[in-house]
Parts: sequence; C-alpha cells; structure tokens
Amino acid sequence: MRTAYSVENVRAAEREAMARLPEGALMQRAAAGLAAACAGLLPKVYGARVVLLVGPGDNGGDALYAGARLARRGAAVTAVPADPGRVHGGGLAALRAAGGRLSAAVPDRADLVVDGLLGIGGRGGLRPAAAALAERIPPGAPVVAVDLPSGVDADTGEVAGAAVRADTTVTFGAYKPGLLVDPGAGLAGEVRLVDIGLDPAALGTPAAAALEDADLATLLPRPGAASDKYSRGVVGVVAGSAQYPGAAVLSVAGALRGGAGAVRYVGPAHEEVLARYPETLIGRGRVQAWVVGPGLGGDRAAEAAQALAEPVPVLVDADGLRGLDPAVLRARTAPTLLTPHAGEAAALLGVPRADVESGRLAAVRELAGRFGAVVLLKGSTTLVCDGRGPVRVNPTGTPWLATAGSGDVLSGLAGSLLAAGLPAADAASAAAYLHGLSAGRAAAGAPLLAQEVAAAIPAAWRAVHGS
Repeated sequence: MRTAYSVENVRAAEREAMARLPEGALMQRAAAGLAAACAGLLPKVYGARVVLLVGPGDNGGDALYAGARLARRGAAVTAVPADPGRVHGGGLAALRAAGGRLSAAVPDRADLVVDGLLGIGGRGGLRPAAAALAERIPPGAPVVAVDLPSGVDADTGEVAGAAVRADTTVTFGAYKPGLLVDPGAGLAGEVRLVDIGLDPAALGTPAAAALEDADLATLLPRPGAASDKYSRGVVGVVAGSAQYPGAAVLSVAGALRGGAGAVRYVGPAHEEVLARYPETLIGRGRVQAWVVGPGLGGDRAAEAAQALAEPVPVLVDADGLRGLDPAVLRARTAPTLLTPHAGEAAALLGVPRADVESGRLAAVRELAGRFGAVVLLKGSTTLVCDGRGPVRVNPTGTPWLATAGSGDVLSGLAGSLLAAGLPAADAASAAAYLHGLSAGRAAAGAPLLAQEVAAAIPAAWRAVHGS
C-alpha cells in the first residue's frame, strides 16, 4: 500500500532526520535521487540540454544541486530563477562550479526541464513570475517536477491557479496526498519516490493511502469447501424503474460477478433482470446486505427506507441519496456505505459541484463525518473515507468508466462484498479497485459499455489473485 502524509507530518520527519544527520545531508540525498531520475529520462546525459526552473526555497536548491550533478556528467545545464534576487546560495554555487549557468530567460529548446519553482509548502497556485516561466517551457520537452508539480497543493491535490504539468514527479521521503488525488494527480505524471532516510515512525499517521494488488488479494473473499450461498453472501438489490430498467440489470450483474452467493431483486424490472440473469431471486427475503438506489426513480422512497431499517449493511447510491437524513443514518447499528458522484455529493453537502471537484479530500471527509457513514466518492479519483483512518485513493480508475451504467455495476459489486462480510471501507475500496481493473481490461484503449465492465470483473479478480 502506498501511504501519503501531510506536509506537517513530512516536515516533522525531516526535522527529526536533520537533527541526526550531517548538515545538508537530506538535500544532497534528494538531489542525488533527482539527478538519477533525470539521467534515466535522457537518451544520454553528455551534451543534453537541461533547463532548471528555480524558485527561492529548498525546492529550488534541490533542482540546483541535481543540475550540478548532471553538469558534471557533461550536460549543458541552464538555471532560470523566478526571482534572481532570491536563489539558493549553496545550490547556485555548486551549479556554477560544475559548469552550469544562470539565465534570465527560458531557452527555446531543451531536452529536459526540471520544475523546482515551488515546494510542498506552496499554496494558491503559482505567483505571476513563476507562472510566466512555466508558460515558456519549450514545447515537447519532458518535465520533471521536484517533489510535486509547482502550483499543486501537497495536502489536497487542489490547484487554485496556474500550475506545472509534469511528465514525471520525483518526490522525496514520502508520498504526498496531492500526488494521489486529482486534479493534482493528473498533473504529476509518473510518480517516483526517493528514499532520503526519513524515519517511518516520525511520519506519524498517513493522510491517504492507495491500495495495490497485494493489498486487494488479502481483502477479496474466497469460498471454502464448506461454503454455501448464504455464507458467500446474499445481496438484495432495490433498483430500477420503468424509466431505468437497465440500472437494475447492471446492478444485479455487478453483484453476481462480484461473487455473491445469491442476489435478490426487488423492483419493477424483474422481467428484464430474469431475462439476463435467471439465477436471480425475486422479492424480499433473507439477505446479508442491501444495495438501494440505482435507477430507482423518485416515488419509491419507502423501499429505500425499509432497507435502511434492517440491521444489515446498506449501500445507498444514485436516487437513493436524495433527501437522506443524517440523523437516520447515524442512528443505524449496521454499516452504511454511500456512493455519490460529485453532483450528488454537492447536493448532500449543499455546495456547488465545482467545490467538490476541486476539493475532493475535504468533500469526502465532510460527507463521512456528517452522515456517520463510509463514503465512496466517485470521480476522476475515487476516494473512500470512513471518517477515522486515512482516506483511501483508488489507483485503477480510467476515463473509460465515464459511461452510462458503470456506477450501477460498481454498486452491485460493492454490495456483494458487503454481503460477503467485508467491512464497509474494505468493500468499497476493493470494489473500486476491481471496477477500475475491469474497465481497463474491457476497454483496452477503446470505448466500452457498462455491461462489458461487469463481464470483465472475474478476469480482473483472477489477475489479482494470480489464479
């Protein structure tokens, strides 16, 4: 699992490391890792034209020391400061001693550009002078960001103004949440972590975490020799309407493909569901979890309320999210999982959708706290928050999931994992991960339908388990 830490925690760990290491050791370690990454991106270092965009802080110092290392290997290194009167003295001296030069203007051509304008303490986007340099990055030149792309908020991923778009980000000591969460993640490119010797204990509690295949493999349930449909989990699906019968079909598909022992369907689309999935049980009965809301329409609130009144986990999506009463959810004794997209989250919070899109971490935390539920916030970066531990960031998302019905499949898939006994945060995280893997496999670079995502779930499951 990749864990990301707040700026405050990273700074504390850096102070602890500086107290036990020789002066300047952290910066030299960072510069060495940065230089190695830059060298690996160049066809050859000797003769390569490297441009450093340099801010006044330690971020600029990292870039200058790394530039000095590249210059000693024969690269033609040019540093362009955002403020010529405020340049890291030691870094500039090292660059000049290695044969690098300072320039007031960004060269027209470069084989590599290093973004060292703004560090992890920056807020509010790039200032005008730095933004002007970023705008002059030579077209086609690969960009390597130092620690994170300048203009991205390290703690949230928010971008409040001009920002650098990097092809590669070399981050030091620990991941930062802004590298995992959009819109910042979309500007970071490939993220490489350089170990500079921070003590993991000094980093404290992560602010965010991203699952990997090995983590998912430990979460996904596997039936044993004595398993039956009830021990594997029976999930009830309250979905679909005369206007949206497909939502019922796709939710049931996600639940069945997600390994449910059985699926009970409640709603008016039972003929459509049975035509596709004759193994579906029709009508209320014994279940281990409910999925409520996909394509429900506005006149079936009583059915949603009935599911929430039962002492089993309930996933609420789409139309089921309308008019939710936080007091009702907070009074439940069984877990509740909410799965809104940005528009639905904005309605629940009473804020503009743009506020949710630009501040996804804050929005998912606020929803979890207000409703006393686990929240899966769908979007360009899908987030899962239980209101206690680190926010989980799904790394497998793909733009191909922006297709009608894919959210219905996700609801059924997550519901099946709830019914199998997974805690709500684990069920949500595993479902989002599998959902993204499935879409990637089904799309393979081409448009896809939600039913194809559902059909690809078993193959994604096998890939994770390695069998």
